[in-house]
Amino acid sequence: MESAATGFDAHRPMLLRVAYRMLGSMSDAEDMVQEAFIRWAETDRSAVRVPAAFLRRVVMRLCLDQLKSARARRETYAGPWLPEPIVEEEPVEDVTLPLMLALERLSPLERAAFLLHDVFGESFEDVAASIGRDPAACRQLASRARVNVRMERPRYAVDRDHGMAIAAAFLQASQGDDIRHLGALLSQDVRFHSDGGGKRPAVARILVGADEVRRAFAALWRLRHGTAELVRYAFVNGLPGFVTREADGVLQTTALLIEDGRIRAIYVMRNPDKLRHLEEAMH
Repeated sequence: MESAATGFDAHRPMLLRVAYRMLGSMSDAEDMVQEAFIRWAETDRSAVRVPAAFLRRVVMRLCLDQLKSARARRETYAGPWLPEPIVEEEPVEDVTLPLMLALERLSPLERAAFLLHDVFGESFEDVAASIGRDPAACRQLASRARVNVRMERPRYAVDRDHGMAIAAAFLQASQGDDIRHLGALLSQDVRFHSDGGGKRPAVARILVGADEVRRAFAALWRLRHGTAELVRYAFVNGLPGFVTREADGVLQTTALLIEDGRIRAIYVMRNPDKLRHLEEAMH
């Protein structure tokens, strides 16, 4: 078992990336990787020519099985769904929230083909072996996925310092009662996503337009009991944002999609189940 762990651990970060992008849940991704390790330990490893490809294939198949039950859970999910937030010091472009949401709209096989080929660089022959389809079908799956994902790719990267400056200005404006300062930061077609998962108060639908978002924040200000405490500024799923501890003592992440110097989308995670890994990391 020890030798199995030694060989496996070198691939664990890559396998977590695959599973997270498939499932949108770090806790589920960790479960898939742990199950892959069990299977790796039971495998005749001397017969495995390329361990990374073999393990990626195992994880992908586990994820495809997991998505069957996940789809049913999503259909009954309370309010807008967002992936579990990944909080890092530097942006990682292939996990931006718009891209993760675009992947969520794909079928599981489209998602698998796109990730394996376009993100992880596998040949369509290897993709076919992973998902049980022939290479031509995999090429079509990836092509359909690419059309859906392309429109969600950022047009250009936001300068790190500029992005963080806008995040700081947004935090300050959203904590105050002068909503005009907030409105100056928003694009006219801004979209507001808030995921409470039925566990904490959150906006029950995606809000669209600067006027609607301003009214929502004005209402939230009137209902707020105390202000939030800033934990850190960071990149949340590749986007400028911050982590706060709200007045009820629970963590919250906010990520901002910025285009042309204005905020195009706001993603707020309030579901405590999806923030547990951040809470644990702080202790």
